[in-house]
Amino acid sequence: MRTLRSALSRILSPTIGTRFAGVLIAGILIAGIPIAGAVVSIPASALHAQERPEVTRETVERWMVDLSNRGRWGANDELGTLNLITPEHRVSAAGLVREGLSVSLSHDYLKERAEDATSPFGHELLGSPQGGFLSDRYTIAYHGYAHSHMDALCHYSSDGLMYNGISRETVDLVQGCVRLGITNVKQGIVTRGILMDIARLKGVEYLEPGTPIYVEDLEAWEEEAGITVGPGDVVFVRGGRWARRAQEGPWATGRLAAGLHASVAPWLRERGVAMLGSDYTNDVYPSGVQGVVQPIHLLTLVTMGLWLFDNLDLEAVAEAAAEQGRWEFMFVAAPLAVPGGTGSPLNPLAIF
Repeated sequence: MRTLRSALSRILSPTIGTRFAGVLIAGILIAGIPIAGAVVSIPASALHAQERPEVTRETVERWMVDLSNRGRWGANDELGTLNLITPEHRVSAAGLVREGLSVSLSHDYLKERAEDATSPFGHELLGSPQGGFLSDRYTIAYHGYAHSHMDALCHYSSDGLMYNGISRETVDLVQGCVRLGITNVKQGIVTRGILMDIARLKGVEYLEPGTPIYVEDLEAWEEEAGITVGPGDVVFVRGGRWARRAQEGPWATGRLAAGLHASVAPWLRERGVAMLGSDYTNDVYPSGVQGVVQPIHLLTLVTMGLWLFDNLDLEAVAEAAAEQGRWEFMFVAAPLAVPGGTGSPLNPLAIF
């Protein structure tokens, strides 16, 4: 029955999803129509019965108030939703390690300029290859659409304010982010990670650029995977960006990319998601919200204090999760301890 439900959810319009597939199956059974070998005819009107949520700039502005975590953990809090990762969460996450399999969630840093890597990773070898001692110099502008990285809460602001009402004026050109910087996470992140493989859910290798991901997609994946997102979890949403790049080559992911629709933001707040990551930059491009380019970035970093991972490579962990038959794992990440940093490149790990 579950196999049929999954198959129907992939055949049907994404607006219908797994839940509708379950209703359809129930209807077939009630009607006495045999399941095996049956050809089910679905009226076209049913495929568009559920309208997409409309989000406007005014909606986003209202959510900036309604979803705000300002003051939730105190007037001076700089951790935001990382407060949801308790010692108990870390202990519980350690219990998810059964095979001792460690999988990287970082893509190899792109050294060649490309349409999706306009600021390639700089690597200069120091010393002679014939010598007995070698070193090198790395230079990287990691924010953007190429490199796997973590955003600190000071990375984004709105109307001069960052998370928890902290003024943008606290940012110093010399010292960087005096408040809300990356060193707040110097002790690292250890908790339960959950992979939500939306490309797999829809039966494709990758989502086409520009494809929005909605709450119903995330909840359909929960049902498919038999897992529920809860407080303190780090959620990773796979669209298959790197699989597409391997087949089709680079493209301007800053203008056209699969990602979360703005309407997902209240769900993230309701579920208590501690961190969010994807193989793109989390927002769908174009955003679908006139006048707001990155509503997910805005509503997570500024409104909720929810930290982000961008441009992760989720191909290996998707393969490992499928082989293991489970989509949860112990997650470990440790950003560089750069005083005043707006984020950090890093190599996060999923441990099964």
